[in-house]
Amino acid sequence: MLYLDEGQVRRHLRLEELIPAMEKALIDFSAGKVIQPVRSVIMVDPPGGFFGMMPALTPDGLGLKIVTFYPPNAELGIPTHMATIFLVDPETGAPLAVMDGTLITEMRTAAVSAAATKLLAAPDASVLAILGSGVQARSHVGALRLVRRFEEVRVWSPTKAHAKRFAEEIGAKAMSTEDAVRDADVVVTATNSKMSILRGVWLKPGCHINAVSACRPDWRELDDDAMRNVVFVDSREAATKESGDVILSGAKIYAELGEALAGKVPPRASETTIFKSLGMAVEDIAAAMLVYRAAPATRSPR
Repeated sequence: MLYLDEGQVRRHLRLEELIPAMEKALIDFSAGKVIQPVRSVIMVDPPGGFFGMMPALTPDGLGLKIVTFYPPNAELGIPTHMATIFLVDPETGAPLAVMDGTLITEMRTAAVSAAATKLLAAPDASVLAILGSGVQARSHVGALRLVRRFEEVRVWSPTKAHAKRFAEEIGAKAMSTEDAVRDADVVVTATNSKMSILRGVWLKPGCHINAVSACRPDWRELDDDAMRNVVFVDSREAATKESGDVILSGAKIYAELGEALAGKVPPRASETTIFKSLGMAVEDIAAAMLVYRAAPATRSPR
């Protein structure tokens, strides 16, 4: 059985390949080609962490991601999210690989948002607003720049010093939440907020929002006005059980992103669109299989 650490995963995973792989994974999921229960979560309190298990059988592979989410880690200077992915041969059940899943989680989340942005954002979108300054904020800037040419990037973070430092790193401007969002063509919410930080009244008509945090039923990042727009999700089942943005607002889900990517429903890209991303095991398995197949030592004779 192969073990791949974060450095090895980084060498073999490319966003240019990951974005189309995520599109396929989402289409397969919405077409019923994936067996994937909603993630099972154990709360670890104290210190206030979560331990999640995410298995999936997909057309590409079989595996499990173990993920931990410990918000208090931010104060300790260590990652709030950590993960490990275990791949199994679906024909025999034999273990194939164990690999670091933290980078995969970071990259596949941004790649899924890039797929959503590619489909739902205006073709001439030029202003990007990032709410947050952590690893997901960073990964989203790189991924979204592959699908749209942004002339201006704006940043807000709850901690002004973090916002300023992040803005300097990516060539952006740090500003207030409202100033960052107003007139932006694409908005990303990637914070640890448990209450809404994005107001619908700020949104430019026809803009696109990728909401990638608030993964608990009592947490949210978007207010009720924002959630009255056209809402896409990665999984209806997961969104109605895990997403506070959907549950607490009573929002109507228009479609799964995979349905729109497959052309089964109109993307309604001329309207204001929300993509509520919770993250799915099918995405992790697809990303891990890209790494597994790219690593020379893992090439199968079959």
